[in-house]
Amino acid sequence: MRYRLAVFDFDLTLADSTKPIIECFKYTLDKFGYPPVSDEEIFATIGKTLLDSFDILTGIPNNPQREQMRVEYVKKADSIMASGTEFYPDAIAILQILQNAGVKTAIVSSKMKYRIEETFMLHTGSVPVDLIIGLNDTAAPKPAPDGILKAGEELGVPLEDILYVGDNLIDAETARNAGVDFAAVTTGSTAREEFESLPHIYIGDSLLDIFTSINNNE
Repeated sequence: MRYRLAVFDFDLTLADSTKPIIECFKYTLDKFGYPPVSDEEIFATIGKTLLDSFDILTGIPNNPQREQMRVEYVKKADSIMASGTEFYPDAIAILQILQNAGVKTAIVSSKMKYRIEETFMLHTGSVPVDLIIGLNDTAAPKPAPDGILKAGEELGVPLEDILYVGDNLIDAETARNAGVDFAAVTTGSTAREEFESLPHIYIGDSLLDIFTSINNNE
């Protein structure tokens, strides 16, 4: 593969944490007295920051309770998020194949770094990437390019040698803002057709699909 660094989103790209995310949102909204929302409405917010998601789900921009709700969500997530998350069947294998081929790997996510590390350790017994950049590790969250730029800088890889892989339009916009190539995986809530309007090198049904296609076309 011509890329020297593969950067991944986490939720719905490497792993499916849909069930615990939905449970945490429903628990928090109920605790603060908000009306129920559907699983589909919650699913559509995955990839956004918790603060933005609470604004969307409560219908209140800059909700004055958003920080209190975030804290309550995190408390609930501490008990169920890692154990309720499942890695996609090809995710760990792809990371290992890339590293064996000399390609560095990183994660840039709106999830907290410690949560990603916790999930890896629980399910695999290791953290099989070179770098994780979580929500509080940059000045601005996605779609700001800060995370990808930081990954390239810390791992010593120029932008032209970086591929970013993600499952939603925020990821596509992040890659565009950083000036790196983007590959979309349709395991999230974003349809293939929605990705077509943004720069991309490939749209795949799985990580295996993406990297098989990239290797075959080189």
